[in-house]
Amino acid sequence: MNKLTKKVSVGGVFVGGGASVKIQSMCTAKTSDIGATVAQINALEQAGCEIVRVSVLDEADALAIKGVRSQIKIPLVADIHFSSKLAVTSIENGADKVRINPGNIGGENEIKLVADCIKAHKIPVRVGANTGSIEKEFLAKYGKNERSLVESALKSVCVLEKYGVNDIVISVKASSVPLTVGAYRLLAQKTDYPLHIGVTEAGTEEMAVVKSSAALGALLLDGIGDTLRVSITDDPVKEILAAKRLLRAVGLDKNFVNIISCPTCGRCLWNSMALAKKVTSYVEQFSKPLKIAVMGCVVNGPGEAKDCDIGIAGAQDYCVIFKNGEIIKKVPADKAEKEFFKEINALLGL
Repeated sequence: MNKLTKKVSVGGVFVGGGASVKIQSMCTAKTSDIGATVAQINALEQAGCEIVRVSVLDEADALAIKGVRSQIKIPLVADIHFSSKLAVTSIENGADKVRINPGNIGGENEIKLVADCIKAHKIPVRVGANTGSIEKEFLAKYGKNERSLVESALKSVCVLEKYGVNDIVISVKASSVPLTVGAYRLLAQKTDYPLHIGVTEAGTEEMAVVKSSAALGALLLDGIGDTLRVSITDDPVKEILAAKRLLRAVGLDKNFVNIISCPTCGRCLWNSMALAKKVTSYVEQFSKPLKIAVMGCVVNGPGEAKDCDIGIAGAQDYCVIFKNGEIIKKVPADKAEKEFFKEINALLGL
């Protein structure tokens, strides 16, 4: 059961308050290159991205938000560092939300400036702290750990609240998995604002997916997390695919075709690995709650996959196709793939 947090609307997309966990990513194109940014956002949306963030490095980026926003459908978040002025310009040009970093946005006057603009335009803000920008007073007091990370974020939240802003999302990211998990668990005890979870600087694809799955999986299973990003040093579309798979793995997305397959052993006398890859690739496009098994051998396959809607297991010369553990047909090995896909398509209503 997810912890019930406050509900915040980001351009009409609800975060927190019992809403589904939203998938986010961030553009790598320079925001002032409107054409490239829009193209990247459209690709992210098609992959399943629900909220997208863009960097605002300078005034050209802030002004470009208007042109980008007019050409996309999903909510747009302006990512701000060091400049309250750029935050204000981004909001005035149509950002659905801004992200500020408490370690570098400036003092209370700068936060008040942003707060006043946020209220005027009735949008939310994310206070995004990370280990590279913990405020000096908390570093000196606690060192670099989950407490200093959380306190740094909450200080800025208090200032925003002081000036009447209550539509707030918080994040406390680290590149360390244990620190990330510890920080979010501590933060969840201290606030009921919705939390955006992620591991920052997670690395290139394989390691990034492992680190994000370890940290975010643990948090999601604890009921912590209202939006998430799987940060990958690669094409950001890969972040969306990884996030969707993660939500499926922890049981928060059930509307998909779940493939189970055994790793095989010496009892496997047919190429079940190749078929498992083909089936997985084929069904990824479908949103239907089905469970399909591709198992190595007839010895264990039907029994181990008894809860599957359809499955296949093989011997040297033949394969068996089964439903809910019960064999429905035995087919020659050279016809097994065709027959299995026929059964899958029938379940998909094709």
